[in-house]
Amino acid sequence: MKQGIHPDYRNSRILCACGAAIETRSTKGDYHVEVCSACHPFFTGKHKLMDTEGRVERFRKKYAGQAVVAGVAAAAAKK
Repeated sequence: MKQGIHPDYRNSRILCACGAAIETRSTKGDYHVEVCSACHPFFTGKHKLMDTEGRVERFRKKYAGQAVVAGVAAAAAKK
């Protein structure tokens, strides 16, 4: 590597609001974050799944007739 053109790559700590500390290396130094993989709901299993079934059913109901009509019109145009 060329000398003098690379930033200083040193040990750093990532400190989370939950108290978790992660040792890594960085050019910026220490970090303070609010959420990490130890306390994020998605990674801890406390993630709440949104009920999207109602949205999907509403979409299907809205466009159900149009898909059939478009298919019939395309088939008629081919003949």
